[in-house]
Amino acid sequence: MPVRRPPAARLCAAALAALLLAGCSNGERRPGEPVTEDEAAVLAELLHRNHEEGGADFVVTVPFAEDAVLTLTGEIDFRRSEGRAEAVTVVDGEERDTRTLFFDRDELWFGDVPGLTEALDGDGAAAAAYLRRPLEADPADPQLLDVLVRVLLNLSARTADDPELFLDGPYRWHARQSVDGRPTVVYRLREDRTVAVDDGDQTLVQYRATLPQGDLELTVTLGEHGPRRVALPGAEETADVADHPRVAASFGV
Repeated sequence: MPVRRPPAARLCAAALAALLLAGCSNGERRPGEPVTEDEAAVLAELLHRNHEEGGADFVVTVPFAEDAVLTLTGEIDFRRSEGRAEAVTVVDGEERDTRTLFFDRDELWFGDVPGLTEALDGDGAAAAAYLRRPLEADPADPQLLDVLVRVLLNLSARTADDPELFLDGPYRWHARQSVDGRPTVVYRLREDRTVAVDDGDQTLVQYRATLPQGDLELTVTLGEHGPRRVALPGAEETADVADHPRVAASFGV
């Protein structure tokens, strides 16, 4: 004869099954789960949404040596690919260098450089408030600052991606977390990069990646999305690095 469970045991088994079914159907996500079609659509639109919003405030941080951190704080016009920032280098908790930075897709302007006027005068040039040089395009040995600027500029796209690309790849749901008080959903992308997306308006809040230049950990945080207009320095207040290489070298530009 088959062994029959007592009524109490059957009740416990039924309750456990009901509990397990409830746990599987409450909509909770687990890290590493593939993105859904709706989430793929959000990711496909993410960079295009930055372009549509117009711009944003940003904070970029990257530790680049022992107890040394470079931070860029400013705003970017995604539509015109122009931005400005304060670049601060902190070593052992102390500010070692602070400069004003302007940029577009082709050039960088460096301002607030102590001694620039005197150095230009010694080079037989007129006074200028900014040094300008091309944005480095050599992927083999770029300067860290150039890498950070290119990352910022590449957080925007004129058109959306195909959502199917995110369904057929290593794109995963990762977590829910608060970034600067904003509820976000975090997704893991290729090469262990992550994006945190605002849970309400679906704008990009944070981008994190490991840079190939020395395995540096980069964090870009965006906020206050909306139209921006950045006035780049004019020619009359700018000295070109190509015309003053010794001056540029003395200031590490």
